[in-house]
Amino acid sequence: MDYSTANLDGSPLFAYKSGITILPLREITEFQFDLKSKIMKNSIFLFLAIVLSGLFFLNCFMFPEMELSERKTAKTEIKTTNNNGFAIVELFTSEGCSSCPPADELMAKLQRDTKGMNIYFLAYHVDYWDRLGWKDQFSSAEFTNRQQQYQDWLNLYVMYTPQFIINGTAEFAGYNETALSQKITDALKTKQTEKLELIAHPDKDSITIHFKTNSVQKDTKLFIATILRKGISKVQRGENKGNTLNHVQIVKELKSYTLGAKEGNLTISKPKNFNATDWQLIGFIQNTITGKIYKTTKADLN
Repeated sequence: MDYSTANLDGSPLFAYKSGITILPLREITEFQFDLKSKIMKNSIFLFLAIVLSGLFFLNCFMFPEMELSERKTAKTEIKTTNNNGFAIVELFTSEGCSSCPPADELMAKLQRDTKGMNIYFLAYHVDYWDRLGWKDQFSSAEFTNRQQQYQDWLNLYVMYTPQFIINGTAEFAGYNETALSQKITDALKTKQTEKLELIAHPDKDSITIHFKTNSVQKDTKLFIATILRKGISKVQRGENKGNTLNHVQIVKELKSYTLGAKEGNLTISKPKNFNATDWQLIGFIQNTITGKIYKTTKADLN
């Protein structure tokens, strides 16, 4: 989808092309001053057009920041069931985004509150904030591509951070603990018959993974996420300048495999400075057409 809006003289106000467009704060400020001057120079019709365009701009591109001011802090309430349901919680975040630290903290809190439940957490650090003053040490274009894949699967107009996605089918802004708790509860209530098992064996330079599933469905892939359990950064520039950020469940690598059998072995690279207690593997089988996740499990490396 391409979107643009223009002044009556034909000069562009701003443009949006499918994917993500985030303007630096400096450009946004200049844009606002430019709007004021144009409003004074043009007719009432131009004023109304600019106001409507501005509302669209704020809704699409400043969406996370606006919602953060209304961030809900309801107590986490997750109810378990006997349906063998699961919830895989994917968070798209960035150290360069001022709205993201509360979402990171929310995920860490939820992980503590639901320990022992069939809930799996993955935090992807996207790289499109890196050009705005601070490069996230955990960011990768690979994770931006994954978020863009969800944009296609879920028919979303824009990508934004922070964003939660549950089981590949439900998404919402990262401020909303009430919605997060409800979607996880709904996922846990869903009866599951699909199974996935992973057993990991670290070697000198690699990790061998034995997988086993009870079925191989059409248009699906097995994804293996290599996860660093905790991380910390002292941000020196950008929107979070001066803050020390704590992270959990940081996805460092995501590999996908087309399964030709219900059982087999895979090999992935061992992370640098590997310490078994600091790392975890999470595997899940996902439909490559719809994004729906059918089954998931984890494997510790110690």
